[in-house]
Amino acid sequence: MLIRRYQHIDRRPLIDLWTQVFNDQQPHNSPARMIDAKLAVDDLIFLALLDKQVVGGCMAGYDGHRGWLYAVAVLPQQRRNGAGAALVKETIAALKSLGCIKINLQIRSHNRQVADFYQALGFNIEDRLSMGTLIT
Repeated sequence: MLIRRYQHIDRRPLIDLWTQVFNDQQPHNSPARMIDAKLAVDDLIFLALLDKQVVGGCMAGYDGHRGWLYAVAVLPQQRRNGAGAALVKETIAALKSLGCIKINLQIRSHNRQVADFYQALGFNIEDRLSMGTLIT
């Protein structure tokens, strides 16, 4: 398993991965739009590759105060083989190297399996209310 930063040649495989895993039809969650918007700010997108094929992807953010994990995904057939854990750990290391001391993430409240995955990596459920708005 190789974990590395996104490269331009990864665009189509990452779009395909996020489309398959998230299956979210909201225009603001379009994988192509997410990649373009992220790369306009920084290159904190990491990939897990197995035999040169993209099997996982993670977009991260750091605002100088705290870091975030966004769009962490692993192909269903590659789950439970360490790809997701390696991807998250490498992303955390990259954020730490920038000075980040706390990392947040959001998952859907009904997704217990993903919550268990993150708890096994040291994340804790915090008493927060997540809010958002689309700016149109």
